[in-house]
Amino acid sequence: MENSLDSLDMRALDEWQRDFPLNQRPYAIMAEALGCSEGEVITRLNKLQATGRISRVGGTCTPNSVSASTLAAVAAPPESVDIVAEIIGKHEGVNHSYLRENYWNLWFVATGPDRKHVEQTLAAIGAETGLQVLDLRLVRPFNVDLGFGLRTPQSRPASVKEVQPERLQEGDRALLQVLTRGMPICEAPYEQIADELGSREQDVLNRIWALLDAGIISRLGVIVRHRPLGWSSNAMVVWDVAPDKVVAAGQALSATPGVTLCYERRPVPGVWPYRLYCMIHARSRSEAGAILTSAKELPELTNVEHEVLFSSHCYKQTGALISSGKEVRA
Repeated sequence: MENSLDSLDMRALDEWQRDFPLNQRPYAIMAEALGCSEGEVITRLNKLQATGRISRVGGTCTPNSVSASTLAAVAAPPESVDIVAEIIGKHEGVNHSYLRENYWNLWFVATGPDRKHVEQTLAAIGAETGLQVLDLRLVRPFNVDLGFGLRTPQSRPASVKEVQPERLQEGDRALLQVLTRGMPICEAPYEQIADELGSREQDVLNRIWALLDAGIISRLGVIVRHRPLGWSSNAMVVWDVAPDKVVAAGQALSATPGVTLCYERRPVPGVWPYRLYCMIHARSRSEAGAILTSAKELPELTNVEHEVLFSSHCYKQTGALISSGKEVRA
């Protein structure tokens, strides 16, 4: 599929994963930078979304800044993988679900307005499948941006901004839910969002700017789907790093070219000892292997026990569940 994209498509995907214009006509701003018409940008993005190359144009929120989430896993019997994945995926709060090459083979992210909602989702999945559910809570992010250059293998460095949750206002959760599910790809998307929320266009623009400035929105732009774009060899690598060495190892690992996510999570004693996680998105296993070799050569990770879990199938990929829909909208 990657080869069917022309240079304008690639530029739109590569240059607009962040810093999406906070302007009444954002796609006109994109068009001016790309050297084409506003209508062509809108047409191309809608086509890229319809063909699965992008999941949406919208926002991603810093984990646990305005809602709750956790990474979870189950060990599904090989003959029941699809059935178990269907049970997991039917829960609204599950926004990512992947099959990975490991005994713990089904991995998913459970999200919700609060921790109670996440715990209820995990409990329901455990009860419905009869399987143990690993609850691997986030401890510390090192790089959770995920956006990266499509025309070069090197990740764009991402700093973790200090989050100011006290700046959240009434109605913001409903706005964030719209952004994480995807904003309209039309001439005046912010006006359409305002109409949906019973607000005003300028108020929507002001609140998005404030939420970006507060670190609650971590990225606003085009959210790409890596596998349809050619990055089909994606691996989660988990490292058994000692607690007092996690920070140094995480900082070094997150700066490694080709590493697109990096964070610390709670281990499960006696079951899953790993604290440090990273994602490698590559176009082939050999390319992923070269990135992993570079990571293993870091002084902070020399001789550290680790496991490599390649993704073999994506069952679900959507925005996070932030709002229950019961809030008063601005």
